[in-house]
Amino acid sequence: MKTRITLLLLLLTSISAGGAEAARPNILFIAIDDLRPELRCYGSTIAKSPHLDKLATEGLLFKRAYCQQSICSPSRASLMTGARPDTIRVIENTAYFRELNPDIVTLPQHFIKHGYEAVYCGKIYHARMTDNDHSWSRKPAWNRCPYKHPKLPGQYALLENQQLWAGNKEKMLAKYGQAGAGGLVHGPAYESADVEDHAYQDGFNTQLAIATLKDHLARKKDKPLFLALGLTKPHLDFIAPKKYWDMYDPADIKLATQTEGPRDGAATGLHASFELRTRHGIPKSGPIGDKLARTLLHGYYACVSYADAQVGHMIKALEDAGVRDNTIIIVWGDHGWHLGDMGIWGKATNYEIATRVPMMIWTPDMKVRGKSSKALVELVDMYPTLCELAGLPRPHHLEGHSFAPLLDNPARPWKQAAFSQFPNPALREWAANPLSAGMRQTFFGPLIEKVEDRIIKQQGKAWNRDLFENHLMGYTMRTARYRLVVWKDHRKADAKPVFVELYDHQVDPQETRNVASQQPELVSTLSRQLTAGWKKAL
Repeated sequence: MKTRITLLLLLLTSISAGGAEAARPNILFIAIDDLRPELRCYGSTIAKSPHLDKLATEGLLFKRAYCQQSICSPSRASLMTGARPDTIRVIENTAYFRELNPDIVTLPQHFIKHGYEAVYCGKIYHARMTDNDHSWSRKPAWNRCPYKHPKLPGQYALLENQQLWAGNKEKMLAKYGQAGAGGLVHGPAYESADVEDHAYQDGFNTQLAIATLKDHLARKKDKPLFLALGLTKPHLDFIAPKKYWDMYDPADIKLATQTEGPRDGAATGLHASFELRTRHGIPKSGPIGDKLARTLLHGYYACVSYADAQVGHMIKALEDAGVRDNTIIIVWGDHGWHLGDMGIWGKATNYEIATRVPMMIWTPDMKVRGKSSKALVELVDMYPTLCELAGLPRPHHLEGHSFAPLLDNPARPWKQAAFSQFPNPALREWAANPLSAGMRQTFFGPLIEKVEDRIIKQQGKAWNRDLFENHLMGYTMRTARYRLVVWKDHRKADAKPVFVELYDHQVDPQETRNVASQQPELVSTLSRQLTAGWKKAL
């Protein structure tokens, strides 16, 4: 009799657990690379983004969302582990979080532990850091995808661009060996080819994700799915099908109006647009002329619309499959991007334009729809938020704060600050590049020397080459009104600031002038808040 009761209890427990698993929501997790809040729903008068705009009208849009570091690998490693860059020691694109933190549990890994199937298509982690052995429980449904993988040389569809890329690679290999196949091999910075969406990587990955969704529902309909779709555009190169370029009239595209760095800002706060300057046809030094700048902006906007269309395809696939009403949709950008703002092109700064990101969420049971929130939120908050929304426990290592309560009350009191950081972008952007110092000097020597001269002039006797090239970190804090940037040696908790920047967004939202020297008491107060950190800002 006792044995029968035990078996009955085990059966009931199993049925209960299975029912809870089936009731849990699916997660559609969409990452968009290098997308700043350049969407209609964020106030852009140029960008055409109807699908993301529609999602914003149905869910919740975050007006003040910030990344933890404005470059791919550290930003993604932070949000996927739920820990901040200094904690996981990932502050460079070449650092792999799993090698430095072998036992850390990532966001999808945690969902797998609680009954989910997890799969990704496209770019979720950076480059080789896919974390396949831990974060994902299955591979995409390659056999069900209706299209072949687009194996395009250099990602270009046009023959002339493929040839430029191949010729550049051949020259680099001949001159520098295998190391020459690294970060300096590129073709043009943009391309407009009359091809279908799936001819390029993002269109194909979206179709692969849709095929994977269908495959999962056919095989494991009762098992919840964590489906991650990573779109690479509008990351350089600005490559998109011609139909998206045709959506824009170049005459309507406005160039950046703030083309100088902040007055009295840190000389080490900006860089020389190194990432863009590796592209064919881009001057290796000097200004980016208006004609070229307009073309680059045109390409960026075309890529925004291309990425937007893929989001639309993915959401429609949820609806067609009948699972939209049991799926949480979250869309995010990994960092912002300077489009000539402050005179530079690229990410990798501690300013608003690089650290502020687009983020929106839709859930089946949220009480408020079509609203926006000005609450300060961070990408590191996504891990605990999705855990709460899915009814999962939260790991103890998390350093973010669930913003789930904002879904019901977007205007409620919230965090006092958001925190980001970036090492000296002027001299370190290439420091971790696999290319040799000699190769970097060959291509960018004059640019690096010019930046270094500017820093030395500002720092005077305080200049220390080892500190500035290897150990200087800019720690930035965004409050509702201010942005504080403190530059110091990241190896020492009590290190004195080398330079401090303060921007008042109430009167200077574009961060055109550093007013730190004019408000020493405020700087002192905010510096204490920065030192207290994220725990004290909740």
